[in-house]
Amino acid sequence: MQINPHLFILPRTPGQIVWDYKNHKQFELNLKYSTRLAELINNPSIFNKNNAIDSQLLSAGILTSTAPDICKWGWDELSKIFHIGTKNIPCEHVPQDIHQWSRQYLDHCSDVLSTPAPPARPSECPPHELIALPEPQCLPQGSLATALLDRKTCRVFTGEAVPLEMVSTLLYLSLGYLHERKDDIDDSIVEGLGARRSSPSGGGLNACEGFFLAQNVSNLEPGLYAYHPTEHALSLVKPLPTQPLGQLLCGQHFINNLPAGLFITSRFDKLWWKYEHSRAYRMAYVEAGHISQTFQLVATSLGLNTWLTGALTDDQVEALLGLENSAEQPLFFVGCGQSDGQVMCKELKAMLSNREREQ
Repeated sequence: MQINPHLFILPRTPGQIVWDYKNHKQFELNLKYSTRLAELINNPSIFNKNNAIDSQLLSAGILTSTAPDICKWGWDELSKIFHIGTKNIPCEHVPQDIHQWSRQYLDHCSDVLSTPAPPARPSECPPHELIALPEPQCLPQGSLATALLDRKTCRVFTGEAVPLEMVSTLLYLSLGYLHERKDDIDDSIVEGLGARRSSPSGGGLNACEGFFLAQNVSNLEPGLYAYHPTEHALSLVKPLPTQPLGQLLCGQHFINNLPAGLFITSRFDKLWWKYEHSRAYRMAYVEAGHISQTFQLVATSLGLNTWLTGALTDDQVEALLGLENSAEQPLFFVGCGQSDGQVMCKELKAMLSNREREQ
């Protein structure tokens, strides 16, 4: 018998809260149960199947009879609790197609809007105290400003092939180590930390990596590819799975017709190597956000539309990318392709129209 390794315990007089953060389960233990759990933690071999408390702890999953897979995380238990505890969003039913997703999403929005919205920010001022700014001007055509204005999230894609040349540009400007910046590296930078991307990275570690999803890219076989920023090259990791890719993203089936995309991961072992403080975990998401925005702006400037999501079915994505029990973990997905620019899929539009007519 073993203790579930995915537990943390909070003192809450007169008892204690035991939280199974991997399985999203919480238990409140009184002194009797807490004392017995402490005894079992000290010596799991004293487990007695005829002891009612032992049997209940086993049934609850606080004890386990099988050796669980332990993620190779490193020293930072605090970030491990948060990361694993926020994986695999609990969902009674994962939508199997775009129609089910539309219905579930619309129901969720209706439930949210039926409750009071959060109050206004304390910093918001009455209109008479606001200082008006001049209208934005001097936004030249073809500039970064144009890409920012044109970028929007789309959920309808034609599936038309994306040229490999565009993919090369996207990956180089998002994740590649820029040859153009070699002469810009300061002599004081430690050897091994001199590679520079277009996006900033905490400590110059470039802890984020990318796995490229190719569904319809000219001159590239469909599959999942690891991107190698030093060589600016791809290597095949796995062919595309047989099930709809929407299942990997919590039932978001917009990805099914998306010709190209990027899973952004983070090498937590790189972060822990340089920064021995849990705050470094925040930087993983900041860096992934930088790269995501860069990817979208480059795609927009190339005439492509984009879609992005952080709702991953983590265990399935990790298996697809070959990252099970790894210190490298997927954080985000961003994709691109040709689109008519629709923000809302036609199935959701139709369902929304039907509900409005019924009211």
